[in-house]
Amino acid sequence: MRILLAEDDVRLGPLIVHMLNKEGHTTDWVQDGVEALDYIHSTCYDLLVLDWMMPRKDGITLCKELRTEGYTGGVIMLTAKDTLDDRISGLDAGADDYIVKPFEFSELFARIRSLSRRISQTIQDDWIEVPPYRLLLNERRLECFDEQLALTIREFQLIELLMRNDGRVLPRQLLIDRIWGYDSEVNSNTLDALVKKLRKKLEGSKGNLQIHNVRGTGYTLEVPGCLLGRVEI
Repeated sequence: MRILLAEDDVRLGPLIVHMLNKEGHTTDWVQDGVEALDYIHSTCYDLLVLDWMMPRKDGITLCKELRTEGYTGGVIMLTAKDTLDDRISGLDAGADDYIVKPFEFSELFARIRSLSRRISQTIQDDWIEVPPYRLLLNERRLECFDEQLALTIREFQLIELLMRNDGRVLPRQLLIDRIWGYDSEVNSNTLDALVKKLRKKLEGSKGNLQIHNVRGTGYTLEVPGCLLGRVEI
């Protein structure tokens, strides 16, 4: 599963990420609710693990906003609050489950497995479209007219970020963090090499999608009309 962890504890956060990744999940970590919202708007997550008490935007407020926006993925609330009223508040905000700190990782894994069964029963094939390109997220496939473009995992991650943010300039460091991880030692040269390879594949297709370098800032797609949607399966 693709999981976003929003946890401001700098000791607990990396440990949870490590344990989730050992279980076979792909996990991103942020430390406040505003940053979490930015990540959620630019990436398709199956599950969110939200700390209740976070800087800038707490987990309860974030969960309510996401459910109002139509987010249908799983949400587990992670908190030291353990009264009945607290649990009810978390569930009423839209959380699917609730784990009280301190917790055992075996319990967290079991709750994630339970939620994944529910999610798998209602999963839809998400796609992003920047005509004439369509990116099928669950199939990790990029289509253009009647052709399919073969992409590596990192090329797919890059084009997904750019297409989700069509018209916005994405900073270099944000792209590096999202593709290689916040604790990687990757530099701008590695990102530039990845962009070059992806550009070559796009230029060889029947469409005209282009990746533009904004000097001193980052990269952007300057093609209007990015449409988010769903294809039922």
